[in-house]
Order: sequence, then C-alpha cells, then structure tokens
Amino acid sequence: MNNIRPSIGGQWYPHNSELLVQSLEMYLLNAEVEKPGEKLYGIIVPHAGHMYSGQVAAHGFKCIAGMEFDTVIVVSPSHFLTDGNIISTSHDSYQTPLGKVEIDRVTLNEIDNKLKEKFEEKLVYVSKDPEHAIEVELPFLQYLLKSFRLVPIMIFNQSSEIASALGHSIAQVIANRNALLIASSDLSHFYPNRIARKFDEEMLKRIEAFDPESVIQAEIIERGFACGRGAIAAVLYACRELGANKVKVLNYENSGEVTGDYNSVVGYGAAVIYLSIKSS
Repeated sequence: MNNIRPSIGGQWYPHNSELLVQSLEMYLLNAEVEKPGEKLYGIIVPHAGHMYSGQVAAHGFKCIAGMEFDTVIVVSPSHFLTDGNIISTSHDSYQTPLGKVEIDRVTLNEIDNKLKEKFEEKLVYVSKDPEHAIEVELPFLQYLLKSFRLVPIMIFNQSSEIASALGHSIAQVIANRNALLIASSDLSHFYPNRIARKFDEEMLKRIEAFDPESVIQAEIIERGFACGRGAIAAVLYACRELGANKVKVLNYENSGEVTGDYNSVVGYGAAVIYLSIKSS
C-alpha cells in the first residue's frame, strides 16, 4: 500500500521540525531521571499535547536515551474508534515533522495471529483514524532512537480479559527480540486539583505495585482513573511475562501546572518498567 497516516503535527506538537526539536530538547534537559535496573522493558507516558504533558512524558522517554530498539510497540486507548476490541492502522507508516515511521507489519501480523489462535480475538485494521495517543509519542522516539519500526495498537474494550490477552500475545511474539513497550495513557480527567491528585495517587500506586488487574479495577470501583487503563494493564502483563519485576513512577503533574486552572485538571504520570536483581 505504501500509504501514510494523516499527521496531527501542528495540533498536538509543533509542525515545524526545528521548533519541535527545540521543544523536545528542552523537555528532556529538564527531566532528571536515573536509568533503573538491569534491563528496561517498557515505559508508561501521557499523551496530551506536548505543551501540557510533554515535560512529564520526557521523564519516561529519557530512560531510553542512548538505547537502541528494532521495534517499538505503543499501546494506547482508542478515544474515537469503536470498530473492534483491539485496533491498529492499515497504513504503512506514520508521518511527523521529523520524518516517516514505518510500521512493523510482520510483528503486527504475528500479534494478530496469536490473538486469534489463543484468545479468539483479532486486530481490526483501520485507515485515516483520528487517534492522537500513539502519534504524539513518536517525536520523542524519533529524536532519541537511531531507527525503529512501529507497532501501533489501540484498545477500545479495556477489560481485564482484553488487556491480558493482548499482553500475553505481545510477550509471546517479542520474546528474545530487541523491542520496547510503551503504554500511552493520561490519568484522571476534569476533577478539581485536590480530588484529581487523590485519584491519581491511587492509580500510580497500583501501577507501581506492578498489578495490572488492580489498575483495571481502580476505575471500576472509582478509586482511580486512567483513559488508557487497558493499555497500561496490557503492557504490565507483557513486561511481567517477559521478565520485568519492578515499576517505578518517575514524575507526576496535572494540567493545572500549565494552564493555572486547578478547578478542572487532567493528570499525567510517567513510569518505567524494568528488571531489578535487588528486587525481592
């Protein structure tokens, strides 16, 4: 097909490549993190416009600075599409001001086949989708990694069953491969600052406990919220199966820090998933 997914450049991040690089460098410079553990498996980062959540996201992305990956799997919620439980692009590439990102169609098809064989699920492929939650992460990846191929996956049905099926399918396909997993998700939406921080603290505590089922349950019992709870859970399931044993929350802020409006905020958190030999 060799077609390119329409870009959200100019809406969620600068359309001009020089301005985009300058902003990425600023975010990364201001993110102070220590690369944890013996092996990094994945990161969790927010997906609002860069002006809102870019600084928080930079804490997660800075963990992969200097590293190389053949494939990057980005799992996000589907904010707009309802075509199936698990959705991906039918395009061959994404386009940003920093260039083209090719789709790893082989790995994507293998995940699709694993879902069908073991869980009676499948990927539904769509074109010209309006989803921002995958593309908004790509400029950071393009800036930090020499080259990589992308596996974009969007979850509409964010149940435990779907998250577990996807996570296990991904883990089985990429075992022994040089791949990075990314969960793209914001936290609570449109609560006053005091309430939002309480909800977000609870959700981040569950993430740091490396408990994907608890992440899903938090919203069901209204203790914590994340628009990409299924994406987070799927990545946690996959990383745990691959050998990770630790999650560390790196940074948290909400939109009030940028807008000055603390009456209705959106929460943003960044975390890293890794192997720690010291972990009990």
